[in-house]
Amino acid sequence: MLKAQRIAVASAIFILAAISAFAETTTWYIDPPHSTAHFTVRHMGISNVTGSFTKVSGTANIDSADITKSTVKATIDVSSVDTRVEMRDKDLKSPNFFDVEKFPTIEFDSKRITKNGDKVQVVGNLTIHGTTHEVTLNVDDITPEVADPWGNMRRGFSANTTISRKDFGLTYNNLLKSGEAVVGDTVKIQIDVEYVKKK
Repeated sequence: MLKAQRIAVASAIFILAAISAFAETTTWYIDPPHSTAHFTVRHMGISNVTGSFTKVSGTANIDSADITKSTVKATIDVSSVDTRVEMRDKDLKSPNFFDVEKFPTIEFDSKRITKNGDKVQVVGNLTIHGTTHEVTLNVDDITPEVADPWGNMRRGFSANTTISRKDFGLTYNNLLKSGEAVVGDTVKIQIDVEYVKKK
């Protein structure tokens, strides 16, 4: 009986060790050349203007066994804003909007991750223009790991959210005779990043 108990204990320890190894959290780094934060805002109430921030960096600590135990941090270089119109980009970098000299980055720091079936949401603090608010990122896709030609493991992540720019102190605007704002308040954000696993 004692021998059977020892075997049972040894088996339990082996199983726990295997589960622990499988559930190990791994660190992933955002690959800036393959990552972008896009935004869309209404122009004069008649069309959508899109732009992007092309310099995104950050890390994710991913628990493959329980995604809700993972964490995400990201930093956007505001000076990398690109709307394909140089004059407009300069205006966005000026004190009229982002004021890059005072607030050079946009930061996101996750607080919790929830999962309901296939639906994953990342809730965290978003800091823009020196103001922080909690936002929820609705995850569109988390890809499986893929090996690249150079021996690195990669995976993709995409998510979206909607914010009010006025909540973050971006209040500058002009009004049309109709009373319609030249630049809308609602901003749709789409994030597409590629992660590389830390070796």
